[in-house]
Amino acid sequence: MHANQLLLEEPIRMASILEPSKPTFFPAMTKIVGTLGPKSRSVDIISDCLKAGMSVARFDFSWGDTEYHQETLENLKKAIKNTQKLCAVMLDTVGPELQVVNKTEHPITLQADTLVVLTPDKEKEATANLLPINFSGLSKAVKKGDSIFIGQYLFTGSETTSVWLEVTEVNGEDVVCLIKNSATLAGSLYTLHVSQIRIDLPTLTDEDKEVIITWAVRNNIDFLSLSYTRHAEDVRHARQFLSKLGNLNQTQIFAKIENVEGLTHFDEILQEADGVILSRGNLGIDLPPEKVFLSQKAAVYKCNMAGKPAVVTRVVDSMTDNLRPTRAEATDVANAVLDGSDAILLGAETLRGLYPVETISIVGKICAEAEKVFNQDLFFKRAAKYVGEPMTHLESIASSAVRAAIKVKASVIFCFTSSGRTARLIAKYRPTMPVISVVIPRLKTDQVRWTFTGAFEARQSLTVRGLFPTLADPRHPAESTNATNESILKVTLDRGKATGVIKSHDRVVVCQKVGDAFVVKIIELED
Repeated sequence: MHANQLLLEEPIRMASILEPSKPTFFPAMTKIVGTLGPKSRSVDIISDCLKAGMSVARFDFSWGDTEYHQETLENLKKAIKNTQKLCAVMLDTVGPELQVVNKTEHPITLQADTLVVLTPDKEKEATANLLPINFSGLSKAVKKGDSIFIGQYLFTGSETTSVWLEVTEVNGEDVVCLIKNSATLAGSLYTLHVSQIRIDLPTLTDEDKEVIITWAVRNNIDFLSLSYTRHAEDVRHARQFLSKLGNLNQTQIFAKIENVEGLTHFDEILQEADGVILSRGNLGIDLPPEKVFLSQKAAVYKCNMAGKPAVVTRVVDSMTDNLRPTRAEATDVANAVLDGSDAILLGAETLRGLYPVETISIVGKICAEAEKVFNQDLFFKRAAKYVGEPMTHLESIASSAVRAAIKVKASVIFCFTSSGRTARLIAKYRPTMPVISVVIPRLKTDQVRWTFTGAFEARQSLTVRGLFPTLADPRHPAESTNATNESILKVTLDRGKATGVIKSHDRVVVCQKVGDAFVVKIIELED
């Protein structure tokens, strides 16, 4: 796709690469989304995950009931309070996901070159020759020669835990398949994926809607991950549904692209969605292996230019059972960062993996190293060229703030905002230093009670690369005078020094609104 994203000094000295990295206040600019589950739901483990760098907690409703996830969320709230680390909540819908129904939960061993029948009769017991599934329309969707993949939690490509089937016959509602590789399916959840075949089920199912109406409304979720997004209409339908549910009209929708249909309509989906999740587990089987990297690069580039977060999944699968990633996985994480990804999403690695905290920590360290050699200058030029001229007033201010910060070697950019929009625009240009979004709460009323806005906006910055939100004192009004502007700036700088974000003699760039105008200024800190 786009070359020269890497910026290395020539000739590069191996000795400089091998030197230990210096600790920094923000370990990595790239955000980490962690899926909470059996191995990562206690207050202590979640606290450690937050300290290691997790900024968004994902709740996957493919398994577990609302009561189970509510207990986990209550533990997350306690962990946030204990660690004083901000964390957003993401609900991941099930969508039109096909699953094998294994009521006994006993492992099932499938032998290569034998036949297995997929049946919609969920009352039958799962065996090596018969697998009940949760969809009655499979026989109408497939034909002889089609490929079907079944995996533990998700198809991994590992020959011992995932199986590749080839349809040999359709017999009424049953589908007879030839097993291409021997595998043992273990665990409580097996996902079934039919390669490049449309499954005629709604993207937002009735079960998903029920979870949203109960669990999501109760907990004012920050993000909805819309599984199997195939058309822009899927996002519009979900947004229309959320808009009628109280505070969920503020919830951001991330389109989860999982198949060729989603890629085909990617441009229209991107226009409607607030961000994109590239679900490489399913994409990796819907696409030929040699095309997977290209789809990732193209999709991330489009997200970058649109200024919308791009999230990449399935990066360190082996860490589900091992303390270290493979060499290929470590390189893959770095390449995702160099491609321009905003966040890395960890699924099985933290949900049921043996080392959730270590996984988050290692992924964060790899991201930080890749960020050091990200070619910001080239990226900036591309982003500015894509926007074109004349720029909007806000886009011009955002890009100017980044340019100024790089020219004066500022340590951070402070952006005062009430909606978070300006801060996200600044982060869009990928400055080499952190952007600290100081969200100033606004007071609003529904005629019954007064509430402060701002928490939603702050948490929703937690998927954007390089953007770190903090909530300002609500006593400072959003539309402020010069006096209160100086007051809130002083408080912010003092707090920055106290926490170690900035230190004496650092230069900082400040972007704030004065009256109707945005002002960008450079400040050199005194002792």
